[in-house]
Amino acid sequence: MEEEGTLGDVDDLPRGAFRCRLCHVTVANKPSLEDHLRGKKHQRLESLRSVRQSQELRSIFVSGFHKGTTALELSNYFGTYGEVINVVMDKEKGVYAIVELQDEEMLQKVLSEAQHSLGGQKLRVKPREKKDFRYTPPKKQGSARREQLSPEKLAHNLCQMDDVDAQMSLLVQLFEFSESEQRLRDLLVKLFEEVISEFFPESAILPFGSSVNGFSVSGCDLDLFLDLEKTKNFQASAKRTDKPPTEEEVSEMESRSEDSILSDIDLVTATVPEILDLVATVLQKCVPGVHHVQVVSTARRPVVKFCHKESSLRGDISINNKLALCNTRFLQFCTEVDERVRPLVYSVRFWAKQQGLAGNLFGGGPLFNNYALTLLVFFFLQTHTPPVLPTVAQLKDLSDDGELAVVDGWDCTFPKDPASLQPSGNTESCCSLLAEFFRVFESYNFAGGVISLREGRSLPLSNFLLSDAGQKFKVGPINLQDPFELSHNVAANVNEKTALRLQRGCQDAAKYCRSLQYQRKSSKGKNWGLVRLFQRGSSQAVERLVISLPLTPATQSLGSHPELHLSRDFHQLWFRRVCAGVSFVLEQVLKCSCSEKPPGFGEDGEPLGSDPEEEEQLKMKTEQLSVGSKRSLDVEEAAWGSPPLKRSRMENSLPATESVTWNCTAWHRVWLGRRRVRRQFCSPEVDPKPRADPLELEGKVSEAISRQERETGPVEPLFQFTICARITDGGSGEHDPQVSLNFTPDPEQGAVFQDFFHFLQGFLPRMVEQYLTTKPSDLPTPEDKSSPEDDI
Repeated sequence: MEEEGTLGDVDDLPRGAFRCRLCHVTVANKPSLEDHLRGKKHQRLESLRSVRQSQELRSIFVSGFHKGTTALELSNYFGTYGEVINVVMDKEKGVYAIVELQDEEMLQKVLSEAQHSLGGQKLRVKPREKKDFRYTPPKKQGSARREQLSPEKLAHNLCQMDDVDAQMSLLVQLFEFSESEQRLRDLLVKLFEEVISEFFPESAILPFGSSVNGFSVSGCDLDLFLDLEKTKNFQASAKRTDKPPTEEEVSEMESRSEDSILSDIDLVTATVPEILDLVATVLQKCVPGVHHVQVVSTARRPVVKFCHKESSLRGDISINNKLALCNTRFLQFCTEVDERVRPLVYSVRFWAKQQGLAGNLFGGGPLFNNYALTLLVFFFLQTHTPPVLPTVAQLKDLSDDGELAVVDGWDCTFPKDPASLQPSGNTESCCSLLAEFFRVFESYNFAGGVISLREGRSLPLSNFLLSDAGQKFKVGPINLQDPFELSHNVAANVNEKTALRLQRGCQDAAKYCRSLQYQRKSSKGKNWGLVRLFQRGSSQAVERLVISLPLTPATQSLGSHPELHLSRDFHQLWFRRVCAGVSFVLEQVLKCSCSEKPPGFGEDGEPLGSDPEEEEQLKMKTEQLSVGSKRSLDVEEAAWGSPPLKRSRMENSLPATESVTWNCTAWHRVWLGRRRVRRQFCSPEVDPKPRADPLELEGKVSEAISRQERETGPVEPLFQFTICARITDGGSGEHDPQVSLNFTPDPEQGAVFQDFFHFLQGFLPRMVEQYLTTKPSDLPTPEDKSSPEDDI
């Protein structure tokens, strides 16, 4: 029986490969299959399936009881027929239950009873429905959160809001910690504190950064500071010789240092790497569930990195980062001063991430980190008119004498209670402030000064280049001074290229924020507001999504009539031929769905220009897609009112106004694993033909990949995109026209489209060339042309 079940789980694939439907695993040959069937994963799933099937055979489906009936009441009732193993209640509606009985004999006894009733309510009892076994691996902590924030669902949820302010508030709700994630982090902090205090008495574990500063993001690292100040005092008191300790003090120190490692190291004279090595040893050997412990002593602030196995939560511990605690309290303070701060920061951070400008990369990198972007928003709110946030210098003046704070020699004074501040006189909406943020920084002179949140202005760069303090300040393309550690440029890692991309991104965003698509909800259900703002890239990104194909066929295919290359009609016909090849490759070879749009119609099939949204969209697309193509002479002549000039033969041959546009949908990841599948089809056992048609072969490869994906689950569209084909000058002379294919992906699915586009760059030209060579053509032959003059 086990052998039959095992063989029933295996499907034969081309070229001797096999696929296990139980484990969703593909192997290359029979020995690999036998190894897999003997493996732990397959054996475990077989055992689990056997248990599930056994449970189904002795379980009953019960409904009709009063709402609120407990599992114990059902267990007691059916317990009169024999032993009840388990009762699973419907937790959502409480209208049915699955009762697992002792054996099938007891199940038949229950079903033979004509009538069942509980609490005066007639019960409906029937055998449990048999279902095919499908194993779903348990989700890791936070996986449901990530699924909720998928690009498609995020865009859909944002578009349902009534205005941009509501979109920004929803963005905060979707990205901040859930209650369960916050509770998990609190428990981990307590766990670390309990364990580490056993080895470092009087020490304290203090979280900082995104976990507690008011700008939490689901899944972010857990940053911890190990405060050893009191531990050093404890160690010093244990070593005092000037005054003998009392018996009580001796007893207390012995009990508290029984498991301590302080006898092995002097915290006052020990170096930071030495202490971190001890901390790493404690984490690795004594904290449950912690693994992948690593000391990073080369960082600006040396840390011990770790990972919590059960939750997959990553974090680090530092011992010399008191300023980070101060910065954390300052950020949290600003979020409590004005409720608009958090939505603005979350929106700018996510925008920068979508544009490829931000990211917390291990080991640094030329991108902005979240802290730098947050300070940039704070500076904007300080300098806006009227201001939303006060400067750090103003906060110091508002502080009491008891709030004076100096950390590592830096003045970190600001009030503890945000309620002591006067409310801001600025009443602008979040929507307006976000648009103004981009307008301010689209032309800001970052390299010409140092942005100071303490003063609320840009300080002259010469002050930092000449002063002693300035010798430590690392000047770069963007100079953003930490509000307390004044010698630290928090954007020092940003290079000139990233700074230029930031300003270009702000220019595009500022331009978009002036449009109706940003300010008003679309009446036709289209993307608007933040959704379109978060679209990756500007017109420059669209320019790169172009594939060029040669328009003119090989000269030898025209025999002794190469002059037909210059025929306007011939170019139009050959253009349609190339477009037919593109459509054939996408539909027949790559299994995409494609529909050609009529000229003058938008993506939704309605005439362009029918409303302001469509007119502006058409204008933007025209500007983007016309980059690199020739300007129509008709437009130029009409603008200047000059008489028509005689055009060259090449100008006559390029039908600049002709274009073809397709709406396309990709259903499967047919660009993945093609080489492996192709080798299986090229095997002599599978295909005895010596040389198969490449188009037919590639179509079979795509079909095989699609079939494998359909077996693993329901098929849904991967992404949608638009292709616009135009004739352009190839740039290599007057006899080198090309067909330019401009790709415009659905903005919510840009990441997966990029992988597909990179594959198309090499694949599509080869396949279209194969189509033009092998497929029948309805183009006129040279004999059909009486003379070249007939085309003029």
